Amino acid sequence: MAYLKFNKAELVNLEYSLKREFLASNHAGGYTYTTISGCNTRKYHGLLIVPLKQFGDEKHVLLSSLDETLIQHQKEFNLGIHRYGDIYEPRGHKYIVDFEVDKCVALTYRVGGMVLRKVMLLAYNKEQIFIQYTLLEAHSPTILRLKPFLAFRNIHNLSKANTSANTKYKEVAKGRSFCMYQGFPELNLQLNVDSEFISNPDWYYNVEYKEESRRAFESKEDLFVPGYFEFPLKKGQTVLFSASINEEKPTRFNQEFLKHMSARRHRDSYENTLKITAKQFIMEREGKTSIYAGYPWLDKNLRDTLIAVPGLTYYADGDLDTFRAVIDTIVKHEADKLMGDTIQPDVSLWFFWTLQQYTKAGGNRAEVWKRYKNIMKAVLGSYCDCSRNRVTMHETGLLWAEEPGKALSWMDAYVGGRPVTERAGYQVELNSLWYNAICFIIELAEAAADTKTVNNWIWVKKAIEKNFSKAFWIESQETLADYVGPEGQNRFCRPNQMFTCAFDYSPISDEHKAKILQNVTKELLTSRGLRTLSPMNPSYKSEYDGDQTSRDLAYHQGTTRVWLLGFYIEASLKLYGKSFVRKAEELIQAFEEDMNVHCIGSISEVYDGDPPHQPHGCPSYSNSVAEILRSIKLIEQYKNEVL
Repeated sequence: MAYLKFNKAELVNLEYSLKREFLASNHAGGYTYTTISGCNTRKYHGLLIVPLKQFGDEKHVLLSSLDETLIQHQKEFNLGIHRYGDIYEPRGHKYIVDFEVDKCVALTYRVGGMVLRKVMLLAYNKEQIFIQYTLLEAHSPTILRLKPFLAFRNIHNLSKANTSANTKYKEVAKGRSFCMYQGFPELNLQLNVDSEFISNPDWYYNVEYKEESRRAFESKEDLFVPGYFEFPLKKGQTVLFSASINEEKPTRFNQEFLKHMSARRHRDSYENTLKITAKQFIMEREGKTSIYAGYPWLDKNLRDTLIAVPGLTYYADGDLDTFRAVIDTIVKHEADKLMGDTIQPDVSLWFFWTLQQYTKAGGNRAEVWKRYKNIMKAVLGSYCDCSRNRVTMHETGLLWAEEPGKALSWMDAYVGGRPVTERAGYQVELNSLWYNAICFIIELAEAAADTKTVNNWIWVKKAIEKNFSKAFWIESQETLADYVGPEGQNRFCRPNQMFTCAFDYSPISDEHKAKILQNVTKELLTSRGLRTLSPMNPSYKSEYDGDQTSRDLAYHQGTTRVWLLGFYIEASLKLYGKSFVRKAEELIQAFEEDMNVHCIGSISEVYDGDPPHQPHGCPSYSNSVAEILRSIKLIEQYKNEVL
């Protein structure tokens, strides 16, 4: 029995099934994404979604959905489902009796005496989806009809009926090829059996996406249906359908399907499921290895990449080669983002933390110094040589970040063009990253006998140690200020102080760390991570929902973040040792409940600050998955060390 499985009662209940989505990636930027009922509820849903180089590698929905119809005795049973206003038509979900996710997604439909099994598999590193149909039971001659719904549009947009669309098709081997607009690739729809294509071009108007409507976005789309494929299907017969941007060879479908299937691993446990999900974020494309921040809409983001890559690679399955490939891709192709005057001054310092994780995972320190010393020196130097207009290093050794009207930290939501949390001044996490980076480069330089580099930075290290607590420690609250601005210490209880406790190098004492952890545990810790603001604060927002403004106001004002939990667990293990292991395991195991919620087999970006902590935001978020996996490994490593 599959680990991730749903029964008929769950599947026919649209209140339940429409909230549960599944996603499969081809590891090159393309993916399949829809709900377990088969009804698309987001504009981001589709069966074949691919990045297109000619459009700046932005992702586009080519094949939105594929409706199946079983026909016996001239009676038609449509297995598809779409929403039009408040009406679902057809209602094919009522025929689903089983849904499981193992190596890939498999659904079973029962219509009277007919039982049809449908298996969906996305080809590896290729813009192609296979759908395998097997007629398990049938007592009369049966016909299967396949009706494609075409979109040909950017994932962030919606298509509308228009006269510019090319509604014609070309014949290809055992199928048809479509290209609705100039500049797009051909979409080749093919079968490995002979079929009849009945041309019946038509627009289906006002297909509605419930989740877009709920989030107060435009939610209605017109989809083009060029016609349908139809062919007889015998009991026990298996047929393969392929949708690809290349014309494929139908005679090879079985071989290709089996090859891709055999390369997959079983999702047979909580941890193995997360490990498989971790690999879906890793993209190998045109010689670059990168991280997709979160499905479906977050794309690539350097901060997310640097935080997520240790957990998605080494801590997932010991993959040090991919870990290094991502680092090398960043150094080769995104050095300008590490060196430049950006509005994200913390990002460049996360690079040092990532290199630390690489060395802790087994990367040779001498080799790390040899390969990356120049960019490490240049990045740190850019904070001192006035090349970063928004960040200044003061005589205290601390970094001051300020630009009026700009959010210069990861807490970067805006409402009405103004940052919700501007945090101008000495930010606690920026300066914790700064200290950690300086200590790390000194450590590597000392091992390499590079006394010049050591001398260049040792005075800054000592200055930070002298001034950090003076600037940030709030004696009356026994905690750190979130930032110190022109108006003085900001005393909001936020999770940013957690990094100061978790990093390998910290300018504060263990006594102060213990008090910080006590406050964080009391005010911020939940069963789904750390809140971004204490509920005791008047600005606290308990739910992340509603329109864009409501969500942005809540994004860093109480919304819970899973990835922050990894740093909380790391800090607590370092401070409390073996006595915290059981609590750490409880916090991690709590997410097993979420394997069947939101995006199946993955972890969401954010959760409500208040119970029952409903999931929101990006349904499959790289940092959430990565930090859960890193925490699992940290717990295991610690248990092994203390035994």
